[in-house]
Amino acid sequence: MAVNDGAVMEAWAKDQNIPEEGLISFMGDATGKLTTALDMVLPAARLGDPEQFGRPVCKRFALYMEDGIIKLHLVAENANGEDDPAGDNFPEEVMPTNVMAKIKALSVKDEV
Repeated sequence: MAVNDGAVMEAWAKDQNIPEEGLISFMGDATGKLTTALDMVLPAARLGDPEQFGRPVCKRFALYMEDGIIKLHLVAENANGEDDPAGDNFPEEVMPTNVMAKIKALSVKDEV
């Protein structure tokens, strides 16, 4: 999900060779309403000139949901105590390997 319209997201998926029917869906939040509701808007002060985008910019994050309930919410920001609100320097928090490990840990906890 990104703060972009559907056409941009479709083009991005095509550029990345993501099949239309598969495990990955590229979804657009054209107005930024979902990004705002999730409190995942990157503060404009961190962007330099906030007018350059004309819409909110989304933090780097991962959500895992089951039956519409958020079970895991990870954000890549300020990792290792550094001022990194966009998560660019330390994206590991939301990388697939870490996300999958945390999902598996949730499943184990549910079984106990």
